Amino acid sequence: MLSLLWLIPAFPLAGFILLAVFGGRLKPRSIAWIGVGSVGLSALITGLVAAAFVAVPPMGDRFIQILWRWMDVSGFSPAIAFHLDALSLIMILVITFVGFLIHVYSSEFMAGDEGYGRFFAYMNLFVASMLTLVLADNLLLLYLGWEGVGLCSYLLIGFWYREPANGRAAQKAFIVTRIGDTAFAIGLFLLFTHLGTLNIQDLLMRARQEWGVGAVPAVAATLLLLGGAVGKSAQLPLQTWLPDAMAGPTPVSALIHAATMVTAGVYLIARLHVLYELAPVVQFIVGLIGAVTLLIAASSALVQRDIKRVLAYSTISQIGYMFLALGVGAWSAALFHFLTHAFFKALLFLAAGAVIVSLHEEHDIFRMGGLRTRLPIVFWTFLIGAASLAGLPLVTAGFYSKDWILSEAWSSPHGNVWLWGAGACGALLTAIYSFRLVFYVFFGELNTAPQAKPRLSITFPLIVLAALSMIAGFLETPRSLGHITLFSGFMQSALPAVEPAQAMQATMAAEATEQMILVAVALAGIALAYVLFLRRRDLSDAMARTPIGASVSRFLLEGWRFDALYDLFVVMPFLWIAAINRSDGIDRLYVGIARLNRWLHHLLHRTQTGQVRWYATVMAAGAVVIVALALFV
Repeated sequence: MLSLLWLIPAFPLAGFILLAVFGGRLKPRSIAWIGVGSVGLSALITGLVAAAFVAVPPMGDRFIQILWRWMDVSGFSPAIAFHLDALSLIMILVITFVGFLIHVYSSEFMAGDEGYGRFFAYMNLFVASMLTLVLADNLLLLYLGWEGVGLCSYLLIGFWYREPANGRAAQKAFIVTRIGDTAFAIGLFLLFTHLGTLNIQDLLMRARQEWGVGAVPAVAATLLLLGGAVGKSAQLPLQTWLPDAMAGPTPVSALIHAATMVTAGVYLIARLHVLYELAPVVQFIVGLIGAVTLLIAASSALVQRDIKRVLAYSTISQIGYMFLALGVGAWSAALFHFLTHAFFKALLFLAAGAVIVSLHEEHDIFRMGGLRTRLPIVFWTFLIGAASLAGLPLVTAGFYSKDWILSEAWSSPHGNVWLWGAGACGALLTAIYSFRLVFYVFFGELNTAPQAKPRLSITFPLIVLAALSMIAGFLETPRSLGHITLFSGFMQSALPAVEPAQAMQATMAAEATEQMILVAVALAGIALAYVLFLRRRDLSDAMARTPIGASVSRFLLEGWRFDALYDLFVVMPFLWIAAINRSDGIDRLYVGIARLNRWLHHLLHRTQTGQVRWYATVMAAGAVVIVALALFV
């Protein structure tokens, strides 16, 4: 059964090819069957492969499938080969299953759009590229998938390209992530130069043998790879593209933010964890970036008016938690939060899309309200997603994954109280903005009457994701709550476990205390949201009207003004240099050639007099010259 591994990315790729070639001549129903069915088949094969992998684990807990040799140049011979282990298996399960639900949702959400076939072609290529990325056995093939998701993000964010703002958002995403991609590419050159291979397993083995802890090549390579990771995963300082990516259709937002592109950086660092263990300074930077990013993004989400932008900043913040976990060496905890986040964030985006469509494309949460009785299924599923995002204790998946990260941030040898404190503050802000959304959108007075209720193809994915957002957390519970270790036990064959620092080995009482603090933080955030955004909205309005409150709100609304900062220090100097360089020597050379051509054209033009006698004379003279040359030369 493991031999079917190649079919997992092949089906979505085949769907893309069919839709790209024949999509313009197919009926919408056929397009939906191809677009949704190709990802559905991929999810089915993934399930069969996962069952075979778990039932009879392959030798070494990994399976490698070499399809063909890609190239062979001077000893560099990468293959088109796939590597399946616990890490890549979790990734492809989430990508195909959540991706399939998003495609089912899209079949109804995008119905009637003139680019229906083009949309599913792009979505299929997106899924195929992401599957290639996580299954790649070597970093060159991984980079191919990496660039594939970057291309697809550009195409999908700017899908409604007739709106100039959408095109600008797509360009911004492509250019900003290109900065990280360039660093990533340089990192690959550095790794190959020093280690002589890009095969991931061989590379990690040689790095252990040839580099000591803190070696300069290890530090340089991991910093460059981190540049690629922060670009794709929208972490500080390259996080600015993600909020603007909301210009794309809502299913695109769900796919990019939940299961695919933004988690690519998390996967890259986890896959190459050996390199980061050899560069502890860079590993600490990973955790620091995650801690700072989660606070900046969570505070920005507090004041957003657009329902999708709130969720976009939330995604940046939750990816920050994953980076925090990676930075303290809690590799499995980061992947567990990836799993739970994929469920509840896809749920929130799809539910938000259902609200937007029902309210005639309204995005402003201040023009919503009173929808809990009008859209009951959407309300209850959105509430479950928000509760999981906020970490509502005991009953939501988000609580267990976030608790695991914060516990490791406190007890890990690489963690400290400051990183734990940043995570706890982020949990408070997350609870506040999550239920701010719930109270503004579904409670209070009805401001905009909804259209017809969503159909089954919309509600079915919501119900499935809502169930997963509650039960997925029970794959891994702390010692005080049953100590279920199904997830960490499965991941230990691919990722090392964290050994607590000697001075911080948690007792049951200490662990319970830390969990009680997290519970209190989550409940306090929900209570604050209830008071400020439902019970006494006049208080939050009054705070926002004060001079300080208005200034802070504008600052946070603009995402801490990072765009303005980059415009001032990057964009404007670049344009200034370009303006100065417009008339440099090289340009003058080509301008001179152009002027010479115009002058010669003018001379030739003067010969066109319209007089037949003159033309006959010139032809006769030309004939004489040609005959003379033939006779005497």
